[in-house]
Amino acid sequence: MQIIKSLLKITLFVLPISAFSQATYLNQGSREYHFLERLEILHQRNPDLNFSGIKPFNRKFIVQQAEQSDSVIRSEADKYNLQQLLMANSEWVKGDKSSFLSKKDFLNTFYKTKANFFEVDNKDFFMAINPMLNLHGGGESEDGSQQLFINSRGVTVRGLIAGKVGFSSTLIENQERGPRYFQREVKAYDAVPGVGFYKPFKNNPAVVDYFDARGYITFNAAKFIDFQFGYDKNFIGHGYRSLFLSDWGNSYLFGKINTRIWKFNYQNIFMELMPEFHKPGRDTLIDRKYAAMHHLSMNVTKWLNIGLFESVVFGRRNRFDFQYLNPIIFYRHIEGTVGSPDNAFAGFDFKANVAKKFQFYGQFLLDEFLISKLRNDPKNWVNKYGIQLGAKYINAFGIQNLDLQAEVNRVRPFTYAHYDSVSNYTHYNQPLAHPLGANFQEFVGILQYQPHPKWNIYARAMYYYKGLDSTGVNNGGNIFRDYTTRSAESGFAVGGGNKATCFNGMLNLSYEFKHNLFFELMMQYRRFRLSGVNTENNQSTLVSAGVRWNIFRRTYDF
Repeated sequence: MQIIKSLLKITLFVLPISAFSQATYLNQGSREYHFLERLEILHQRNPDLNFSGIKPFNRKFIVQQAEQSDSVIRSEADKYNLQQLLMANSEWVKGDKSSFLSKKDFLNTFYKTKANFFEVDNKDFFMAINPMLNLHGGGESEDGSQQLFINSRGVTVRGLIAGKVGFSSTLIENQERGPRYFQREVKAYDAVPGVGFYKPFKNNPAVVDYFDARGYITFNAAKFIDFQFGYDKNFIGHGYRSLFLSDWGNSYLFGKINTRIWKFNYQNIFMELMPEFHKPGRDTLIDRKYAAMHHLSMNVTKWLNIGLFESVVFGRRNRFDFQYLNPIIFYRHIEGTVGSPDNAFAGFDFKANVAKKFQFYGQFLLDEFLISKLRNDPKNWVNKYGIQLGAKYINAFGIQNLDLQAEVNRVRPFTYAHYDSVSNYTHYNQPLAHPLGANFQEFVGILQYQPHPKWNIYARAMYYYKGLDSTGVNNGGNIFRDYTTRSAESGFAVGGGNKATCFNGMLNLSYEFKHNLFFELMMQYRRFRLSGVNTENNQSTLVSAGVRWNIFRRTYDF
């Protein structure tokens, strides 16, 4: 509560002197993300787009960049995507907006514009309200068939007050029966992947009922400094996965300061999280823990961006340690000053745009290591780090809007774990970074093809191997376990222990009927093997179809 009170006091102090316009941010899974990645590579030397490793994106900023992109847009699909982006963020579009208007509104009130169910656009007040819907049904074949479905209904609201204060709120009610491996994950961790709190639907443990609520306010303290305070998710990185901070898990309370000036973008995030817990079967107050993160990125050239990352996760019996409010980099020094009880990380990332076709990116996360051990004993448990390398290839082989991506992620045993189980790199029984935790290597391949403005083909294949714990032996893959329970000091290789391998492939075909209203068909195959164990039944074939409206696609990518 102390961090919340302090941030609110700062907010009240700064707001009266705010004199600069403030935008809201793109929702998770918005279609604009992929299009903006294409624009960045096509431009190659636009330094303003080089800061795309920080998500979500600022709506005002992306409109400014999109409006300057006529020179690099060639295909009909990209022209269509540009128009859709501008319509969806019309509050920041300058000039003629007549093409955004609907040919026929509903009751002279609703859908006056093509993008928004209800919109108010006055000089000192903008508000857009849109329904959210995800209705998908299908079946799974794994040791017998079962019916699958997801039923999500909600509403999203965003707005601007006097061009100075932005606000956004999203409320979604869900009932979901996911594949069996999803159900096993829910049971094992007392949380729905990507969400958190749930309850069985009508006493059926195979069907989860959960509410996804997010919201925040934004404002400017100065021309180059943005503040955001709310309950939502963040993502740091250029890849499909992130080893720093991912949006895969549950939302959390946070305060964020983003400073963008000259060739630098500097972001501070202060978070209130929840440590590992098990439902007691009755209502009870869950404890808290906290995290603070810094990410500094710099445009070395117009096509090359590098970044420095650091974070610390700590528990103080439900109170924030105000030493970590220090906005200047080097948490490791502070962590040592207070007695070195916390879980500190450092990292490096990069991104390079090449030949207006390629983007190469990567991350290096350092939890802990000793030079002497790294040289003489590379399998020592203390060598805890993760590496990501990836590449994107747009308009592949000369085919417009055929985009490919390849990525590899490798994380050594015991990375993200801590001797104090409260301070591990998790929130609400889920990892804060990569969903596989530690002690794994993963390969990801993605194909996205837009042969026609309204048709989209998305295919994803991933393969990983991971070392699991055996009875009574901690092999470093479970980041919730206290690393002092390890069985040895050395001999830990990636995938070591009880080795599991998994292939997960998915194909999604979608057609956009109206703005942000998609009809979809999805097919997925997953095969999981555990070394030395007959796992013939751990094969899942999924087929589903449905409609999705103003909401992100639900994925089972683990």
